[in-house]
Amino acid sequence: MSERVVIFGATSAIAVEVARAYAARGARLFLVARHAERLAALVAELGPACAGSAAADLTDFERAGELVDRARVALGELDVAVIAQGYLGDQLASERELVEARRIFATNLMSVIALAIPLANYFETRGAGHLAVLGSVAGERGRPRNYTYGAAKGALTVYLQGVRARLAGRGVGVHLIKLGPVDTPMTVAHRKHVLFARPPGVANAIVRAIDAGRGEAYVPWFWQVIMAVVRAVPDALFRRIRALQDR
Repeated sequence: MSERVVIFGATSAIAVEVARAYAARGARLFLVARHAERLAALVAELGPACAGSAAADLTDFERAGELVDRARVALGELDVAVIAQGYLGDQLASERELVEARRIFATNLMSVIALAIPLANYFETRGAGHLAVLGSVAGERGRPRNYTYGAAKGALTVYLQGVRARLAGRGVGVHLIKLGPVDTPMTVAHRKHVLFARPPGVANAIVRAIDAGRGEAYVPWFWQVIMAVVRAVPDALFRRIRALQDR
């Protein structure tokens, strides 16, 4: 039987490639995204692989359960749910204005939790399935460049650790994909360097991590080594390393 996959935040550069990867191997998809025109174009591209779609603002938390139900009805059951929405935001603005900090947390943390609750409950009842969330290595340690975004991603790590422990032994995989920097429209203003990955390769690594049942996976893989070093640096020294403290 074909996999039945729902993707939230489906028009982000990485999520589009994840959708293409699943469609290429015969999965049936339900796609949810905020940008209606981009969503319609992706649905048209995927053709019969797409069983349905919904244009929705995922920070409208009250609709989360409804969107999960729509995906389940369209696909019959859910085998994989990928939560991919994200918002890097303006770090300097988030330091001055609560409205920007709240927007960063609403998109990167609360909208994920709003979806994770009904999805985790559904998969727990079914006794099968995969819940995958796109996180970030920015959640590993606070840096001046992006600590509001990083704090939201760090909180997400702890939340999903709890969901994973809760569902252990229930036949449900809970996967956090910790992404390094990726060359996408979200990072268009960032100076690119050799560690920036490309969306197609990242998407394939995400699908492989879900297939392998990995609870936490760094994508690309070498970020696991890099972040182990970053976490081990004492705080006094960490604050003196200019490359880590630049705005």
